[in-house]
Amino acid sequence: MKLKELCRLLEEWAPLAYQETYDNSGLIVGDPSAELTGVLISLDCIEEVIDEAISKGCNAIVSHHPIVFKGLKSFTGANYVERTVVKAIKNNIALYAIHTNLDNVHTGVNKMLSEKIGLINSKVLLPKKSVIKQLVTYVPVAYANQVKNNLYEIGAGKLAEYSECSFSVIGKGTFKGSENSNPRIGEKELREEVSEERVELVFPFHLEEEVIRTLKKSHPYEEVAYSILSLDNVNQNVGSGFIGELPQATDPMDFLNHLKFNLKAEGIRYTKLGDHKIKKVAVCGGAGSFLLKAAIRSGADIFVTGDFKYHEFFDAENKIIVADVGHYESEQYTKELIADFLRKKFPKFAFHLSKVNTNPINYL
Repeated sequence: MKLKELCRLLEEWAPLAYQETYDNSGLIVGDPSAELTGVLISLDCIEEVIDEAISKGCNAIVSHHPIVFKGLKSFTGANYVERTVVKAIKNNIALYAIHTNLDNVHTGVNKMLSEKIGLINSKVLLPKKSVIKQLVTYVPVAYANQVKNNLYEIGAGKLAEYSECSFSVIGKGTFKGSENSNPRIGEKELREEVSEERVELVFPFHLEEEVIRTLKKSHPYEEVAYSILSLDNVNQNVGSGFIGELPQATDPMDFLNHLKFNLKAEGIRYTKLGDHKIKKVAVCGGAGSFLLKAAIRSGADIFVTGDFKYHEFFDAENKIIVADVGHYESEQYTKELIADFLRKKFPKFAFHLSKVNTNPINYL
C-alpha cells in the first residue's frame, strides 16, 4: 500500500473539508508515492512516538492531534514540535493527522466516546449548516438513469442514512446550435425539442468539482445545463459533539463513578449534581466548552467533555451538570477507532497501536 492510498481512505471517511479553520489535518510529512512498511496509530505525535515507529519498522504515523498547528519558520530542534518533525524527516517517517474532521463525522471520535459511556439512540449534538449543496440539471429521458447512477457512485444523493435520493420531473427542453456547434442530438442551426428529465439531488459541498466533472462526462449533450445551489440545511451526520441516552436513568454520583471507570480517569471535575437522575447525556471529545449552550438546549442532564476553564463552569447555571473528565481521557480510544477502520479496509496490512502514554498531565 502506498501512502497516498492510506490518505485517500482516511479522507473518504473524514473529509478534510470538515476540519475546523484553525486545524491542520491531513498529510504533514511524507511522499505520497512512498510504499508503506507499517503504520503506527497514536493519539498524539511526539518524539517518543517517532522512536516507537522506528522500533516497530513503521514508516508512517497516523495521529489524531497534528504535531504542527501553525507554520514553522525554522527546524533547529528548539522545541518538541521541531524535534519531532526533524526526527520524522530524518527517518523517512510520514506523519498524517486526522483531527477535527474526525471529530465532525458521525462515525468518529464522539460516536466512539458515546459508545464507551454506554449511550443509545445517539446522534450529532450540533449539526453543521451550509455543508450541503444541490445540483439541478436537465437530461434527455433515455440517459437520465445513467447520469443519476454515475452521480450516486461518487456520493451524491445521500441524506443521512439514505442514499440514491433525487427528485425528477419530465418536461420539454429546447435548444438551437450555432454553425460552430457539434450537437450530439439534433442538427446545427435547427431548434430541437427534446423530452428531458429535470434532476435534482444534494451532495456534500466538498464534492462539487467531482459532481460537475461526473455530470459532464456522463451527460449526452455537448453543453450541459446545470445549476449549483448552496443550502442552509444542516447535515445531521456532520457536526460537533454527540447526544444520547442511558438505557436506564442513573443516580448522578453513580454515573460519575461509571465515567471514571470506563474512561480510566484519575479525577473528574464537575458542577453541582442536584437530586434528579441522569438519563440524557451530551458528550464532546477533547475541549468541548464551546458546546455548553447546545448541550443545555438539547435538554441533556449532563455534559461530558474536557478542558473546561474555571469561569466556564459557572455558565452551566445549574441547568446542566458539567463533567470534565480530561482532554486525553475523553479521546484516548480514538486510536482504536482509527485502527479498527483501517484494519477492515486492509485486513492483511500491519497497523500498530501506539503503547506510548502521551498524556502530558499527571495526577497526585
